Amino acid sequence: MIAEPPIDIHRLSEIFEKQKRKSFVLRSENLNERKKRLSAFEDFLMRNRTRIREAISRDFKKPTTESDISELYPVLTEIRHAVSKIDNWAAPKKIDATLTYLGTRSEVRVEPKGVCLIIAPWNFPFNLSIGPLISCLAAGNTAVIKPSELTPHTSQLISELINEFFEEDLVAVVEGGQQVSEQLLELPFDHIFFTGSPTVGKIVMKAAAENLSSITLELGGKSPAIIDASADIKDTAKRIAFGKFLNNGQTCIAPDYVLVEESVQTTFIQELKKEVKKMFGEKEEISEQSANYARIVSLKHFDRLNNILKDAINRGARVELSGSLNPETNFIHPVILSNVASESLVMQEEIFGPILPVVSFTSVEQVVYSINDKPKPLALYIFSSRKSFQRKILTETSAGSMGINECVLQFTHPNLPFGGINNSGLGKAHGEYGFRAFSNEKPVLRQKRGFAMSYLLHPPYTDFRKKIVDLLLKWF
Repeated sequence: MIAEPPIDIHRLSEIFEKQKRKSFVLRSENLNERKKRLSAFEDFLMRNRTRIREAISRDFKKPTTESDISELYPVLTEIRHAVSKIDNWAAPKKIDATLTYLGTRSEVRVEPKGVCLIIAPWNFPFNLSIGPLISCLAAGNTAVIKPSELTPHTSQLISELINEFFEEDLVAVVEGGQQVSEQLLELPFDHIFFTGSPTVGKIVMKAAAENLSSITLELGGKSPAIIDASADIKDTAKRIAFGKFLNNGQTCIAPDYVLVEESVQTTFIQELKKEVKKMFGEKEEISEQSANYARIVSLKHFDRLNNILKDAINRGARVELSGSLNPETNFIHPVILSNVASESLVMQEEIFGPILPVVSFTSVEQVVYSINDKPKPLALYIFSSRKSFQRKILTETSAGSMGINECVLQFTHPNLPFGGINNSGLGKAHGEYGFRAFSNEKPVLRQKRGFAMSYLLHPPYTDFRKKIVDLLLKWF
Protein backbone atom coordinates (compact mmCIF):
# COMPACT_ATOMS: atom_id res chain seq x y z
CA MET A 1 0.00 0.00 0.00
CA ILE A 2 1.32 3.44 -0.92
CA ALA A 3 1.67 5.67 2.16
CA GLU A 4 -0.62 8.69 2.38
CA PRO A 5 1.34 11.96 2.11
CA PRO A 6 1.17 14.36 5.07
CA ILE A 7 -1.46 17.09 5.00
CA ASP A 8 -0.27 20.69 4.77
CA ILE A 9 -3.10 23.22 4.72
CA HIS A 10 -0.65 26.00 3.92
CA ARG A 11 0.48 24.06 0.85
CA LEU A 12 -3.13 23.62 -0.27
CA SER A 13 -3.77 27.35 0.17
CA GLU A 14 -0.61 28.14 -1.81
CA ILE A 15 -1.79 26.00 -4.73
CA PHE A 16 -5.23 27.61 -4.57
CA GLU A 17 -3.80 31.16 -4.64
CA LYS A 18 -1.49 30.30 -7.55
CA GLN A 19 -4.44 28.96 -9.52
CA LYS A 20 -6.58 31.94 -8.63
CA ARG A 21 -4.01 34.28 -10.15
CA LYS A 22 -3.69 32.03 -13.20
CA SER A 23 -7.47 31.95 -13.64
CA PHE A 24 -7.49 35.73 -14.19
CA VAL A 25 -4.97 35.32 -17.01
CA LEU A 26 -6.95 32.50 -18.63
CA ARG A 27 -10.04 34.68 -18.97
CA SER A 28 -8.48 36.47 -21.94
CA GLU A 29 -6.67 33.45 -23.41
CA ASN A 30 -7.33 32.71 -27.08
CA LEU A 31 -9.45 29.62 -27.73
CA ASN A 32 -6.73 28.26 -30.00
CA GLU A 33 -4.45 28.00 -26.98
CA ARG A 34 -6.99 25.85 -25.18
CA LYS A 35 -7.35 23.61 -28.22
CA LYS A 36 -3.58 23.24 -28.64
CA ARG A 37 -3.21 22.34 -24.96
CA LEU A 38 -5.95 19.72 -25.12
CA SER A 39 -4.62 18.16 -28.33
CA ALA A 40 -1.11 17.99 -26.90
CA PHE A 41 -2.54 16.34 -23.76
CA GLU A 42 -4.29 13.76 -25.95
CA ASP A 43 -0.96 12.86 -27.57
CA PHE A 44 0.69 12.72 -24.15
CA LEU A 45 -1.94 10.30 -22.81
CA MET A 46 -1.59 8.01 -25.83
CA ARG A 47 2.17 7.90 -25.32
CA ASN A 48 1.54 6.87 -21.71
CA ARG A 49 -1.12 4.29 -22.46
CA THR A 50 1.00 1.44 -21.05
CA ARG A 51 1.59 3.27 -17.77
CA ILE A 52 -2.15 3.90 -17.40
CA ARG A 53 -3.00 0.25 -18.04
CA GLU A 54 -0.38 -0.97 -15.58
CA ALA A 55 -1.50 1.31 -12.75
CA ILE A 56 -5.15 0.34 -13.14
CA SER A 57 -4.20 -3.33 -13.32
CA ARG A 58 -2.30 -3.06 -10.03
CA ASP A 59 -5.41 -1.66 -8.35
CA PHE A 60 -8.08 -3.89 -9.98
CA LYS A 61 -6.30 -6.57 -12.02
CA LYS A 62 -8.43 -5.10 -14.78
CA PRO A 63 -7.89 -6.55 -18.28
CA THR A 64 -5.87 -4.13 -20.43
CA THR A 65 -8.50 -4.02 -23.17
CA GLU A 66 -11.18 -3.21 -20.59
CA SER A 67 -8.97 -0.38 -19.31
CA ASP A 68 -8.64 0.96 -22.85
CA ILE A 69 -12.43 0.81 -23.36
CA SER A 70 -13.64 2.08 -20.01
CA GLU A 71 -10.84 4.36 -18.79
CA LEU A 72 -8.83 5.81 -21.67
CA TYR A 73 -11.27 5.86 -24.60
CA PRO A 74 -13.94 8.05 -22.90
CA VAL A 75 -11.24 10.61 -22.01
CA LEU A 76 -9.83 10.70 -25.53
CA THR A 77 -13.35 11.05 -26.95
CA GLU A 78 -14.00 13.94 -24.57
CA ILE A 79 -10.83 15.70 -25.73
CA ARG A 80 -11.45 15.25 -29.46
CA HIS A 81 -15.07 16.34 -29.14
CA ALA A 82 -14.13 19.44 -27.13
CA VAL A 83 -11.40 20.47 -29.57
CA SER A 84 -13.77 20.18 -32.53
CA LYS A 85 -16.68 22.00 -30.86
CA ILE A 86 -15.18 24.55 -28.49
CA ASP A 87 -15.42 27.46 -30.94
CA ASN A 88 -19.15 26.93 -31.20
CA TRP A 89 -19.66 26.32 -27.47
CA ALA A 90 -17.76 29.48 -26.50
CA ALA A 91 -19.29 31.79 -29.11
CA PRO A 92 -21.69 34.46 -27.78
CA LYS A 93 -25.30 33.50 -28.48
CA LYS A 94 -27.48 36.32 -29.83
CA ILE A 95 -30.84 36.73 -28.10
CA ASP A 96 -33.89 38.11 -29.90
CA ALA A 97 -35.48 41.23 -28.41
CA THR A 98 -39.20 41.40 -27.75
CA LEU A 99 -41.13 44.59 -28.55
CA THR A 100 -40.73 45.75 -24.94
CA TYR A 101 -36.95 45.80 -25.43
CA LEU A 102 -37.00 47.46 -28.84
CA GLY A 103 -33.68 49.17 -29.50
CA THR A 104 -31.60 46.86 -27.29
CA ARG A 105 -29.20 44.11 -28.35
CA SER A 106 -28.67 41.09 -26.12
CA GLU A 107 -26.40 38.06 -26.00
CA VAL A 108 -25.30 35.31 -23.64
CA ARG A 109 -21.56 35.00 -23.21
CA VAL A 110 -19.81 32.10 -21.52
CA GLU A 111 -16.90 32.79 -19.21
CA PRO A 112 -14.70 30.50 -17.07
CA LYS A 113 -15.84 30.03 -13.48
CA GLY A 114 -12.27 30.17 -12.19
CA VAL A 115 -10.58 27.72 -9.79
CA CYS A 116 -12.24 24.30 -9.76
CA LEU A 117 -11.99 21.22 -7.56
CA ILE A 118 -12.48 17.70 -8.97
CA ILE A 119 -12.98 14.96 -6.38
CA ALA A 120 -12.84 11.62 -8.17
CA PRO A 121 -14.02 8.12 -7.13
CA TRP A 122 -12.19 4.82 -7.11
CA ASN A 123 -14.29 2.72 -9.49
CA PHE A 124 -13.03 4.31 -12.72
CA PRO A 125 -10.18 6.27 -11.18
CA PHE A 126 -8.54 7.53 -14.37
CA ASN A 127 -11.66 8.20 -16.44
CA LEU A 128 -13.53 10.00 -13.67
CA SER A 129 -10.54 12.16 -12.72
CA ILE A 130 -9.39 13.19 -16.19
CA GLY A 131 -12.78 13.28 -17.95
CA PRO A 132 -14.10 16.21 -15.88
CA LEU A 133 -10.67 17.87 -16.20
CA ILE A 134 -11.14 18.05 -19.98
CA SER A 135 -14.44 19.95 -19.59
CA CYS A 136 -12.83 22.17 -16.97
CA LEU A 137 -9.88 23.10 -19.20
CA ALA A 138 -12.05 23.47 -22.31
CA ALA A 139 -14.05 26.08 -20.39
CA GLY A 140 -10.85 27.97 -19.50
CA ASN A 141 -10.48 27.14 -15.80
CA THR A 142 -7.74 25.91 -13.52
CA ALA A 143 -8.18 22.66 -11.58
CA VAL A 144 -7.18 20.82 -8.45
CA ILE A 145 -7.77 17.07 -8.69
CA LYS A 146 -8.24 14.89 -5.63
CA PRO A 147 -8.10 11.25 -6.84
CA SER A 148 -9.29 8.38 -4.67
CA GLU A 149 -6.94 6.95 -2.06
CA LEU A 150 -8.63 3.55 -2.55
CA THR A 151 -6.82 3.12 -5.88
CA PRO A 152 -3.33 4.25 -4.78
CA HIS A 153 -1.41 3.16 -7.87
CA THR A 154 -3.73 4.98 -10.26
CA SER A 155 -3.82 7.98 -7.93
CA GLN A 156 -0.03 8.16 -7.92
CA LEU A 157 0.09 7.80 -11.71
CA ILE A 158 -2.43 10.61 -12.18
CA SER A 159 -0.25 12.81 -9.99
CA GLU A 160 2.85 11.91 -12.02
CA LEU A 161 1.16 12.49 -15.38
CA ILE A 162 -0.32 15.84 -14.37
CA ASN A 163 2.99 17.02 -12.92
CA GLU A 164 4.80 16.00 -16.09
CA PHE A 165 2.42 17.79 -18.44
CA PHE A 166 0.94 20.80 -16.60
CA GLU A 167 2.26 23.64 -14.53
CA GLU A 168 0.90 23.59 -10.99
CA ASP A 169 -0.85 26.93 -11.40
CA LEU A 170 -3.02 25.37 -14.12
CA VAL A 171 -3.62 21.81 -12.89
CA ALA A 172 -2.49 20.24 -9.63
CA VAL A 173 -3.11 16.86 -7.99
CA VAL A 174 -3.51 16.50 -4.24
CA GLU A 175 -3.38 12.93 -2.96
CA GLY A 176 -4.69 11.68 0.36
CA GLY A 177 -7.76 10.48 2.20
CA GLN A 178 -10.82 11.96 3.87
CA GLN A 179 -8.83 14.61 5.79
CA VAL A 180 -7.36 16.00 2.59
CA SER A 181 -10.84 16.20 1.03
CA GLU A 182 -12.12 18.05 4.08
CA GLN A 183 -9.23 20.54 3.95
CA LEU A 184 -9.80 21.16 0.24
CA LEU A 185 -13.52 21.70 0.76
CA GLU A 186 -12.76 24.56 3.15
CA LEU A 187 -11.23 26.55 0.28
CA PRO A 188 -13.51 28.87 -1.75
CA PHE A 189 -13.44 27.04 -5.08
CA ASP A 190 -15.53 28.54 -7.86
CA HIS A 191 -16.87 25.12 -8.84
CA ILE A 192 -16.72 21.65 -7.31
CA PHE A 193 -17.20 18.50 -9.39
CA PHE A 194 -17.75 15.46 -7.17
CA THR A 195 -18.31 11.84 -8.16
CA GLY A 196 -19.19 9.36 -5.43
CA SER A 197 -21.95 8.15 -3.15
CA PRO A 198 -25.10 10.09 -2.21
CA THR A 199 -24.00 10.02 1.45
CA VAL A 200 -20.69 11.76 0.76
CA GLY A 201 -22.35 13.95 -1.89
CA LYS A 202 -24.49 15.53 0.86
CA ILE A 203 -21.34 16.33 2.85
CA VAL A 204 -19.70 17.91 -0.20
CA MET A 205 -22.83 19.94 -0.94
CA LYS A 206 -22.92 21.29 2.62
CA ALA A 207 -19.25 22.26 2.40
CA ALA A 208 -19.83 23.96 -0.96
CA ALA A 209 -22.68 25.97 0.56
CA GLU A 210 -20.27 27.56 3.07
CA ASN A 211 -18.45 29.27 0.17
CA LEU A 212 -21.47 29.42 -2.18
CA SER A 213 -19.49 27.32 -4.66
CA SER A 214 -21.45 25.96 -7.60
CA ILE A 215 -21.40 22.19 -7.74
CA THR A 216 -21.85 19.14 -9.95
CA LEU A 217 -22.68 15.92 -8.11
CA GLU A 218 -22.47 12.59 -9.90
CA LEU A 219 -23.82 10.03 -7.45
CA GLY A 220 -25.48 6.67 -7.90
CA GLY A 221 -28.44 4.61 -6.79
CA LYS A 222 -30.16 1.39 -7.71
CA SER A 223 -30.39 1.46 -11.50
CA PRO A 224 -32.97 -1.05 -12.74
CA ALA A 225 -33.12 -3.00 -15.99
CA ILE A 226 -36.68 -3.85 -17.05
CA ILE A 227 -37.41 -6.71 -19.46
CA ASP A 228 -40.84 -7.53 -20.85
CA ALA A 229 -41.91 -10.61 -22.78
CA SER A 230 -41.51 -8.90 -26.15
CA ALA A 231 -37.75 -8.38 -25.70
CA ASP A 232 -35.12 -10.32 -27.63
CA ILE A 233 -34.03 -12.34 -24.61
CA LYS A 234 -30.72 -13.63 -25.96
CA ASP A 235 -29.68 -10.17 -27.10
CA THR A 236 -30.87 -8.64 -23.82
CA ALA A 237 -28.86 -11.15 -21.79
CA LYS A 238 -25.73 -10.30 -23.77
CA ARG A 239 -26.07 -6.57 -23.16
CA ILE A 240 -26.93 -6.88 -19.49
CA ALA A 241 -24.04 -9.30 -18.90
CA PHE A 242 -21.64 -6.74 -20.35
CA GLY A 243 -23.14 -3.74 -18.55
CA LYS A 244 -23.43 -5.45 -15.17
CA PHE A 245 -20.15 -7.33 -14.89
CA LEU A 246 -17.87 -4.81 -16.59
CA ASN A 247 -15.34 -3.67 -13.97
CA ASN A 248 -16.59 -6.49 -11.73
CA GLY A 249 -19.90 -4.68 -11.31
CA GLN A 250 -18.25 -1.59 -9.81
CA THR A 251 -19.96 0.80 -12.21
CA CYS A 252 -22.37 3.53 -11.11
CA ILE A 253 -24.63 3.02 -14.13
CA ALA A 254 -24.52 -0.80 -14.14
CA PRO A 255 -27.89 -2.54 -13.91
CA ASP A 256 -28.28 -2.94 -10.14
CA TYR A 257 -31.22 -5.30 -10.35
CA VAL A 258 -33.43 -6.76 -13.08
CA LEU A 259 -37.21 -6.65 -13.26
CA VAL A 260 -38.28 -9.30 -15.77
CA GLU A 261 -41.75 -10.33 -16.90
CA GLU A 262 -42.60 -13.60 -15.18
CA SER A 263 -43.26 -15.55 -18.38
CA VAL A 264 -39.67 -15.06 -19.62
CA GLN A 265 -37.77 -15.07 -16.31
CA THR A 266 -36.48 -18.64 -16.58
CA THR A 267 -35.36 -18.17 -20.19
CA PHE A 268 -33.64 -14.89 -19.35
CA ILE A 269 -31.70 -16.39 -16.43
CA GLN A 270 -30.57 -19.32 -18.60
CA GLU A 271 -29.37 -17.01 -21.37
CA LEU A 272 -27.72 -14.63 -18.90
CA LYS A 273 -25.72 -17.46 -17.32
CA LYS A 274 -24.49 -18.53 -20.76
CA GLU A 275 -23.44 -15.00 -21.70
CA VAL A 276 -21.65 -14.32 -18.40
CA LYS A 277 -19.60 -17.50 -18.71
CA LYS A 278 -18.86 -16.82 -22.37
CA MET A 279 -17.70 -13.22 -21.76
CA PHE A 280 -15.70 -13.55 -18.58
CA GLY A 281 -14.60 -17.16 -18.42
CA GLU A 282 -12.14 -19.39 -20.17
CA LYS A 283 -13.83 -22.48 -21.58
CA GLU A 284 -16.94 -21.09 -19.86
CA GLU A 285 -15.33 -21.34 -16.41
CA ILE A 286 -14.77 -18.09 -14.52
CA SER A 287 -11.84 -18.42 -12.13
CA GLU A 288 -9.09 -16.30 -10.64
CA GLN A 289 -7.08 -17.05 -13.75
CA SER A 290 -9.74 -15.58 -16.04
CA ALA A 291 -8.10 -12.89 -18.19
CA ASN A 292 -11.29 -10.95 -18.93
CA TYR A 293 -12.56 -10.33 -15.41
CA ALA A 294 -11.57 -7.55 -13.01
CA ARG A 295 -11.41 -7.68 -9.20
CA ILE A 296 -13.06 -5.94 -6.25
CA VAL A 297 -11.09 -2.84 -5.25
CA SER A 298 -10.41 -3.71 -1.59
CA LEU A 299 -11.04 -6.20 1.22
CA LYS A 300 -13.46 -3.72 2.83
CA HIS A 301 -15.68 -3.76 -0.27
CA PHE A 302 -15.24 -7.53 -0.63
CA ASP A 303 -16.55 -8.01 2.91
CA ARG A 304 -19.48 -5.66 2.30
CA LEU A 305 -20.51 -7.59 -0.81
CA ASN A 306 -20.07 -10.93 0.92
CA ASN A 307 -22.30 -9.76 3.77
CA ILE A 308 -25.14 -8.55 1.52
CA LEU A 309 -24.93 -11.82 -0.44
CA LYS A 310 -25.21 -13.87 2.76
CA ASP A 311 -28.12 -11.70 3.89
CA ALA A 312 -29.99 -12.33 0.64
CA ILE A 313 -29.47 -16.09 0.86
CA ASN A 314 -30.49 -16.16 4.52
CA ARG A 315 -33.73 -14.40 3.52
CA GLY A 316 -34.53 -17.07 0.94
CA ALA A 317 -32.83 -15.94 -2.29
CA ARG A 318 -32.09 -18.72 -4.76
CA VAL A 319 -28.56 -18.79 -6.22
CA GLU A 320 -28.80 -19.22 -9.99
CA LEU A 321 -25.09 -18.69 -10.65
CA SER A 322 -22.14 -18.41 -8.30
CA GLY A 323 -18.59 -19.61 -7.75
CA SER A 324 -15.51 -19.06 -5.65
CA LEU A 325 -14.83 -16.08 -3.38
CA ASN A 326 -11.30 -15.29 -2.23
CA PRO A 327 -10.71 -12.47 0.27
CA GLU A 328 -6.95 -12.67 -0.26
CA THR A 329 -7.30 -11.59 -3.89
CA ASN A 330 -10.68 -9.78 -3.66
CA PHE A 331 -12.13 -12.23 -6.19
CA ILE A 332 -15.90 -12.65 -6.34
CA HIS A 333 -17.38 -14.85 -9.04
CA PRO A 334 -20.43 -13.37 -10.85
CA VAL A 335 -23.58 -14.05 -8.84
CA ILE A 336 -27.15 -14.20 -10.15
CA LEU A 337 -30.00 -14.42 -7.63
CA SER A 338 -33.74 -15.03 -7.97
CA ASN A 339 -36.58 -15.19 -5.43
CA VAL A 340 -35.02 -12.20 -3.67
CA ALA A 341 -36.85 -10.72 -0.68
CA SER A 342 -37.60 -7.02 -1.09
CA GLU A 343 -36.35 -6.25 2.43
CA SER A 344 -32.95 -7.90 1.85
CA LEU A 345 -29.88 -5.63 1.75
CA VAL A 346 -29.25 -6.52 -1.89
CA MET A 347 -32.57 -4.85 -2.78
CA GLN A 348 -32.16 -1.90 -0.40
CA GLU A 349 -28.54 -0.80 -0.97
CA GLU A 350 -26.65 0.03 -4.15
CA ILE A 351 -24.73 -3.18 -4.81
CA PHE A 352 -21.67 -1.92 -6.68
CA GLY A 353 -20.34 -5.38 -7.31
CA PRO A 354 -20.92 -8.58 -9.33
CA ILE A 355 -24.23 -9.59 -7.71
CA LEU A 356 -27.40 -9.32 -9.79
CA PRO A 357 -30.85 -9.90 -8.29
CA VAL A 358 -33.57 -10.91 -10.78
CA VAL A 359 -37.15 -10.11 -9.74
CA SER A 360 -40.26 -11.07 -11.71
CA PHE A 361 -43.31 -8.93 -12.47
CA THR A 362 -46.69 -9.51 -14.07
CA SER A 363 -47.81 -5.98 -14.97
CA VAL A 364 -46.22 -2.72 -16.06
CA GLU A 365 -48.04 -0.99 -13.19
CA GLN A 366 -46.03 -3.14 -10.77
CA VAL A 367 -42.84 -1.97 -12.44
CA VAL A 368 -43.75 1.71 -12.28
CA TYR A 369 -44.73 1.46 -8.62
CA SER A 370 -41.55 -0.45 -7.72
CA ILE A 371 -39.27 2.12 -9.37
CA ASN A 372 -41.11 5.16 -8.04
CA ASP A 373 -41.04 3.71 -4.53
CA LYS A 374 -37.23 4.07 -4.50
CA PRO A 375 -34.99 7.17 -4.84
CA LYS A 376 -34.52 8.25 -8.46
CA PRO A 377 -31.73 6.18 -10.06
CA LEU A 378 -28.75 7.37 -12.08
CA ALA A 379 -29.78 5.12 -14.98
CA LEU A 380 -32.76 3.04 -16.05
CA TYR A 381 -32.83 0.46 -18.84
CA ILE A 382 -35.83 -0.83 -20.79
CA PHE A 383 -35.64 -3.98 -22.91
CA SER A 384 -38.82 -4.30 -24.93
CA SER A 385 -40.12 -4.28 -28.50
CA ARG A 386 -43.43 -2.73 -27.44
CA LYS A 387 -43.59 1.04 -27.91
CA SER A 388 -46.45 1.34 -25.42
CA PHE A 389 -44.40 -0.38 -22.71
CA GLN A 390 -41.37 1.79 -23.42
CA ARG A 391 -43.48 4.94 -23.43
CA LYS A 392 -45.16 4.16 -20.10
CA ILE A 393 -41.83 3.60 -18.31
CA LEU A 394 -40.29 6.68 -19.96
CA THR A 395 -43.13 8.99 -19.00
CA GLU A 396 -44.15 7.64 -15.59
CA THR A 397 -40.71 7.15 -13.99
CA SER A 398 -37.69 9.40 -13.55
CA ALA A 399 -33.95 8.71 -13.84
CA GLY A 400 -30.74 10.54 -14.63
CA SER A 401 -30.49 8.73 -17.97
CA MET A 402 -32.33 5.97 -19.79
CA GLY A 403 -31.35 3.32 -22.30
CA ILE A 404 -33.74 1.38 -24.48
CA ASN A 405 -32.53 -2.07 -25.57
CA GLU A 406 -29.00 -1.11 -24.49
CA CYS A 407 -27.18 -0.31 -21.28
CA VAL A 408 -24.17 1.77 -20.10
CA LEU A 409 -23.39 3.14 -23.59
CA GLN A 410 -25.15 6.42 -22.88
CA PHE A 411 -22.18 7.41 -20.68
CA THR A 412 -19.77 7.54 -23.61
CA HIS A 413 -22.02 9.34 -26.11
CA PRO A 414 -20.31 12.74 -26.59
CA ASN A 415 -23.50 14.62 -27.45
CA LEU A 416 -25.59 13.38 -24.53
CA PRO A 417 -25.61 14.95 -21.07
CA PHE A 418 -24.66 12.64 -18.24
CA GLY A 419 -25.78 13.06 -14.65
CA GLY A 420 -28.37 12.17 -12.06
CA ILE A 421 -31.46 13.67 -10.51
CA ASN A 422 -32.07 14.27 -6.80
CA ASN A 423 -30.54 11.32 -4.92
CA SER A 424 -28.51 10.25 -7.96
CA GLY A 425 -26.93 13.62 -8.67
CA LEU A 426 -27.12 17.27 -9.53
CA GLY A 427 -25.98 18.89 -12.78
CA LYS A 428 -24.80 17.39 -16.06
CA ALA A 429 -21.45 16.48 -17.58
CA HIS A 430 -19.77 15.49 -20.87
CA GLY A 431 -19.38 17.42 -24.08
CA GLU A 432 -21.14 20.77 -24.24
CA TYR A 433 -22.98 20.00 -21.00
CA GLY A 434 -19.68 19.55 -19.17
CA PHE A 435 -18.33 22.73 -20.75
CA ARG A 436 -21.34 24.67 -19.48
CA ALA A 437 -21.09 23.10 -16.01
CA PHE A 438 -17.64 24.72 -15.68
CA SER A 439 -18.78 28.00 -17.28
CA ASN A 440 -20.79 30.99 -16.17
CA GLU A 441 -23.45 31.93 -18.71
CA LYS A 442 -23.44 35.70 -18.52
CA PRO A 443 -26.28 37.70 -20.12
CA VAL A 444 -25.25 41.01 -21.67
CA LEU A 445 -27.76 43.70 -22.74
CA ARG A 446 -26.65 46.71 -24.81
CA GLN A 447 -28.85 49.78 -24.94
CA LYS A 448 -28.65 52.44 -27.66
CA ARG A 449 -27.98 56.05 -26.72
CA GLY A 450 -30.77 58.60 -26.44
CA PHE A 451 -34.45 57.85 -26.04
CA ALA A 452 -35.24 54.26 -24.99
CA MET A 453 -38.52 52.42 -24.48
CA SER A 454 -37.61 52.01 -20.81
CA TYR A 455 -38.00 55.80 -20.36
CA LEU A 456 -41.76 55.26 -20.57
CA LEU A 457 -41.60 53.34 -17.28
CA HIS A 458 -39.55 55.87 -15.32
CA PRO A 459 -41.14 58.02 -12.58
CA PRO A 460 -43.00 60.26 -12.16
CA TYR A 461 -45.93 57.88 -12.62
CA THR A 462 -48.28 60.16 -14.57
CA ASP A 463 -51.63 59.06 -15.97
CA PHE A 464 -49.93 58.53 -19.33
CA ARG A 465 -47.31 56.22 -17.78
CA LYS A 466 -50.00 54.33 -15.89
CA LYS A 467 -51.79 53.71 -19.20
CA ILE A 468 -48.51 52.45 -20.71
CA VAL A 469 -48.11 50.03 -17.80
CA ASP A 470 -51.71 48.86 -18.22
CA LEU A 471 -51.01 48.11 -21.88
CA LEU A 472 -47.78 46.38 -20.96
CA LEU A 473 -49.51 44.08 -18.47
CA LYS A 474 -52.35 43.29 -20.86
CA TRP A 475 -50.54 42.81 -24.19
CA PHE A 476 -46.80 42.42 -23.72
